Amino acid sequence: MIEVPPVRSHCAFRVLACSVALVAGLQLSGSVPDFEAQVAPILEANCLSCHNASDAEGDLNLESRERAMKHPDAIVPGKAAESYLMEMVSGPDPEMPENGDPLSEDEVLKLERWIDAGAKWPEGRQLADKKPRNLDWWSLKPILSQTVPENGAGHPVDAFVNEMLAKNGLSRTGTADPRTLFRRLSYDLTGLPPDPQSIDAFVQAYQAAADQDERNRAWEREVDRILASPEFGEKWAQHWLDIARFAETHGYDKDKLRPNAWPYRDYVIRSLNLDKPYGRFVKEQVAGDVLYPGEPDGIIGLGFLAAGPWDFIGHYEVGEAKRDGQIAKHLDRDEMVSTVFNVFQSTTVQCAQCHTHKFDPIKMEDYYRLHAVFAGVDREDRVFEGLSPEQLEERNVLIKEINTLKKEQLEIGARIDRQITAKLSGIDRRINEIKEIYGTGDSPKYGFQAKPDLKENTEKWIQVDLGKPTNMAQIRIMPAYDKEHKVKEGYGFPIRHRVEGSNDPGFKDGVRLLSDSGGTDQPNPGIDTVLVDVGPPSMRYIRVTATKLPPRLPFKSDYVFALGEIEALDAFGKTNFALGKPVTTSDQIADSENWRPEYLVDGIYFKEPSDGAAFEELKALQSDRSRIAAEIRSPKIEARKKAIEAEIASLSKQLKRFDSNSVVYAANANFVMRSRFAATDGMPRPVHLLNRGDLGTPGERMSPGAPPLWQGSPETFDVDDANEADARAALADYLTRKDNPLVWRTIANRVWQWTFGKPIAGTPNDFGRMGMLPTHPELLDYLAIRIRDDPKQSIKSLARLLITSETYRRSSDDNIENAKIDSGNRYYWRMDRRRLTAEEFRDSLLAVSGALRLEERGGKSFYDFVLEKPQHSPHYEYHLHDPEDPKSHRRSIYRFVVRSQPQPMLTTLDCADPSISVAVRDESTSALQALTQWNHSMVEAMSKRFGQRLENEGLVSSAERVERASRLALGRTASSWERQLLGEHLERYGPASMARVLFNLNDFTYLD
Repeated sequence: MIEVPPVRSHCAFRVLACSVALVAGLQLSGSVPDFEAQVAPILEANCLSCHNASDAEGDLNLESRERAMKHPDAIVPGKAAESYLMEMVSGPDPEMPENGDPLSEDEVLKLERWIDAGAKWPEGRQLADKKPRNLDWWSLKPILSQTVPENGAGHPVDAFVNEMLAKNGLSRTGTADPRTLFRRLSYDLTGLPPDPQSIDAFVQAYQAAADQDERNRAWEREVDRILASPEFGEKWAQHWLDIARFAETHGYDKDKLRPNAWPYRDYVIRSLNLDKPYGRFVKEQVAGDVLYPGEPDGIIGLGFLAAGPWDFIGHYEVGEAKRDGQIAKHLDRDEMVSTVFNVFQSTTVQCAQCHTHKFDPIKMEDYYRLHAVFAGVDREDRVFEGLSPEQLEERNVLIKEINTLKKEQLEIGARIDRQITAKLSGIDRRINEIKEIYGTGDSPKYGFQAKPDLKENTEKWIQVDLGKPTNMAQIRIMPAYDKEHKVKEGYGFPIRHRVEGSNDPGFKDGVRLLSDSGGTDQPNPGIDTVLVDVGPPSMRYIRVTATKLPPRLPFKSDYVFALGEIEALDAFGKTNFALGKPVTTSDQIADSENWRPEYLVDGIYFKEPSDGAAFEELKALQSDRSRIAAEIRSPKIEARKKAIEAEIASLSKQLKRFDSNSVVYAANANFVMRSRFAATDGMPRPVHLLNRGDLGTPGERMSPGAPPLWQGSPETFDVDDANEADARAALADYLTRKDNPLVWRTIANRVWQWTFGKPIAGTPNDFGRMGMLPTHPELLDYLAIRIRDDPKQSIKSLARLLITSETYRRSSDDNIENAKIDSGNRYYWRMDRRRLTAEEFRDSLLAVSGALRLEERGGKSFYDFVLEKPQHSPHYEYHLHDPEDPKSHRRSIYRFVVRSQPQPMLTTLDCADPSISVAVRDESTSALQALTQWNHSMVEAMSKRFGQRLENEGLVSSAERVERASRLALGRTASSWERQLLGEHLERYGPASMARVLFNLNDFTYLD
């Protein structure tokens, strides 16, 4: 029987023995296994994936003998029976390897003999993870050609869907009526309401068709017409921008503007309208500048890499010389890497940052190889057209010269700082000590002092006005300090006093006594703060009254009243309500540099002065510091700094010759240095494998590569490590390979989602083992092959295939029996109803009211806020925006998107968060949405516009106005009871109010 060590955690029990097994009690004999040939392969194939320097689960690292033996009882040389890791895999159901098959009996015996023989391990021998990658997962398997089921459907999509319905005992609904179909088509492909004339023309053609084939042709003609419209790209670009985390500010705390982000948005719209081959669309967004030199889209597409949030403070104010800046850059690359693989590959590669992926075949090395791919680019403005190759080269030379000078400028500053720090460290330390011990101030503002008096019992007072009744928890009174007098600490503190509060400035009514020394003399508090507990009720005024004054030593002929500081604190002791508030007094000493009423509430005081030299020493030290610093900044150095500034100014003036309006915020390796991160000029920064994701524990330097997620895919790229452009080009080729099953399944899944409202695989950014399985895997592969093998790799063609199916045209009618089996409509027995997206709702308000400026496409984004620019961070004030401003009456896709302060109305209506890749939007129903759709200023303004439109169209009777309004807003005629109710409402409240009612109907807000 094997004895279990007494103190072991359950976690350690599970993970310490991932690779070995022992048949309990079995005594074995035979030759000692050779470590290199027989033991190391077992450990490397089964253990190292979890027990390495990066993971070291259970505090066990098996990379070397030295590290393995640091664990007290995992491997006990000569005693296999006492080796804990052996014990853990014994028995009929061994716990380890945790994510793999148990070791064979032969492997177990080899390991046991090896340990019993002393666990000999050649000195210096390092083991590495050689566990085979488990590619046995639906998304990683090759995409196989799918045979369309022969069930008489007549359309491949219907054939796959109907077969699944039959397997699950579901019946499909009928076809929706032509008006519903046309409204559905218009919103799904353009995001806009159809005009009544187009609806009528389609309904007439559809109803006049002699048979189903003619109805199909009428439908297909409308599909083709709308797919060819510019509105298609504007609608579907929003889908892409959601996953591309596009916005026009940096995010984080300062959230500064990106005035040149909009060209990427226009690029996406243009690419979709031109039906750019999907493979090229992918390549342009990863390495377009390399693969398509001289073509504007090859540079604009790189806006994808730069579209996400960017830490201004970490990059601009901190920089790569400091750890916080290095962390900012690491997270910046992580954001690029994560988005590329989430969007194009539906793969959560970011989960391997600190350890090998727990579920998917992605190692830490794979993750950091991807970092090496992006190690040479930053997010910066970049010229994309208007310059010849020669001009671009000349411009780049100027940029390099400017950056070289700026680096020298930074180095001079850093060198001076280092010299000052070295020479002045002692002085600075003493200055800090004085400030720490003696107070927060560096000036001799002692506090308040009243006029000296000849009588000790003369009452004198000071009073603080807090501005409004305030709930205080405590009042703190700091004694004064005056080095000129014998009693320095506690100078002038009253022998007797009282503290009162009131809401009456004259202290006649409602006076509350908070503290009173009564008729007893009190000792001088010296350096101690006098505390007065307060609590409710609230009070506006605080008054401290001295009733017996101390003598003004060494002058014994008069008496004095003085205080250093008064604070009124909240319950947490953090907020001082008295700071900077008005102070009134019974009287005060003649105007003095050191004694003024306002000094009593200025937050500056010497807390613990022990001798009169503290302030003088502080001033002398500061004077010495200034003198030494000036000596270090010699005239020679100052002259060089001025020369650098002059050279930079001269070169920058030359650079302006190449200024162009054709600038996009994108991935860039060659730019004028504006932050504390310099351009790499194509030379990647070194990237190391970080043990447990910690920048403080770098491992081996990584070369560019990617996870080999399918058979035949490369692990490392055959590129020059010194050329970042080639690495990105290699990644672009990796992503778009024909044998890459992920990229084609991913886009097929997204196109289905953008058409039907939900994806076949329910987690579009994660096809891994923690994601959802596809409901129709054969259909998904059929669609993936369709776009992959299409010579044009056409997204429009794939969308057309889906929309022309009978499945897309089904009604949204309910079926009780179907709902019992498939309440979530996973198998598409009907069409889902859906709410208009936030952008569709806003655009519909504009379109129906007649305010939409549809022809104003592209270009700089419009503001639907008032921009305020204080010193540090811009403010985006949406409530100050005028919804009647015609500049903002463009489609929502052209709205300036802010990260930190999203548009309130659109956010309430489930607009995507632009700081993350949003694969599937939320669709909620809340009271706040109803309030927004009724009360928002945009709704109010467009309701008035809609009412004016009805009046301007010459409609006289209420019935005509109700009918026209219903057809414009709902795409149909009003029912008899709607005509009656809306007509009555129109007569009573006017057309603007009736319009607001229409904008809040379900038939306006929802499709179907």
